[in-house]
Amino acid sequence: MRSLVLLPLLLLAVLLPAQRETSYLVTRAERGDGVLSLLRRYDLEAYSCNVEEFYRLNQMEKTDGLLNGKDYLLPIRRFEYNGRSIRSTIGITDFDLAVQIQQYNRDAQAKGRRKEAYEQDRDLWLPFHFLNCLTEITETKVDLPPDVAENRDGGYAIFGPAYSKVDKRSSELAGQVIYVISGHGGPDPGAIGKRSSHTLCEDEYAYDVCLRLTRQLIERGALVYMIVRDDNDGIRDEAFLPCDSDETVLGDQVIPLNQKERLYQRTATVNRYYEKHKKQGIRSQTTVEIHVDSNNRGLRRDVFFYHLKGSKGGKAIAEELHRTFKRKYGIHQSSRDYHGTVTSRDLYTLRETSPQAVYIELANIRNPEDQRRLVITDNREALAKWLAEGLTTALLEQQ
Repeated sequence: MRSLVLLPLLLLAVLLPAQRETSYLVTRAERGDGVLSLLRRYDLEAYSCNVEEFYRLNQMEKTDGLLNGKDYLLPIRRFEYNGRSIRSTIGITDFDLAVQIQQYNRDAQAKGRRKEAYEQDRDLWLPFHFLNCLTEITETKVDLPPDVAENRDGGYAIFGPAYSKVDKRSSELAGQVIYVISGHGGPDPGAIGKRSSHTLCEDEYAYDVCLRLTRQLIERGALVYMIVRDDNDGIRDEAFLPCDSDETVLGDQVIPLNQKERLYQRTATVNRYYEKHKKQGIRSQTTVEIHVDSNNRGLRRDVFFYHLKGSKGGKAIAEELHRTFKRKYGIHQSSRDYHGTVTSRDLYTLRETSPQAVYIELANIRNPEDQRRLVITDNREALAKWLAEGLTTALLEQQ
């Protein structure tokens, strides 16, 4: 059984001088461990500078193996948290970097690597790579997104057993990279509605439509990244989707409760993949974020689209999606007018993601008529198909 050993500060005094930076984290090697497998437990192996630092700290040669049961210093510095901020504790000014360090510590606690939050035990962990090799990350394969990696049966496990098999119907979106973000998730269910005795959670219905949209886009040949994901759900055909909080962000990242941290986590994830694909020469990359709105119960809403002011690509996509929905409403709901709009808004995702982006509100989760757009399975499927159709048209026009 794996065990993490945090040595008392006094025991490490002979190795490192006592100061605000108190020590390095220590762990014990198990039978069969290599350096990379040991570092992988702490999400350190992707950075080669962490590997180099591990050898340096432990005065090892690269040809040396690990000894079972022996304690090794990890390239994670420990600081005595001052109770005010990560920046003042470590002596940095970069807010975004502080958020990443905070998220690393929270992930470590969520995954059982540490017992308490750093705010409680005042033990702040700082992996070596955060200050020493931010731009040097080991290249990974990006031709198939890890969140929809094919299983042994040639399907996509994230869609669930009933929908895992995806037939590539065309290649019209080949060369397109699309990031699909489902709103809220994890500790934040988003907007809440009631229908009979059932609770409707925004994140569950937005996620189901996102899965269906992703599947439609893969059928058309696009490379699609589901940024928010729930490995247990898959595409569901029930009317009432149970609310849960086990969603994560691509890369098995724990979703923080703080809204700003949550938004930063998602945009930073998109931007990392964006830069990789940009270096590969892929020019067409797009972000689609999907939400469900909450308004007065008596207000019936249609699907609304938002783009960032000044983004020609985002505006063109939003306008094409709007045209597609207006046309579909004319066919399938000819008895009433379509009142959805296209508007520019300074929303965080639209502003901070590197790809062109569009933000979508599907319905008013509190309105009984709008709820039918969510709880009826065929309506969720229609939403995904219409979004895929409009997005395909818009992206092909940009080529």
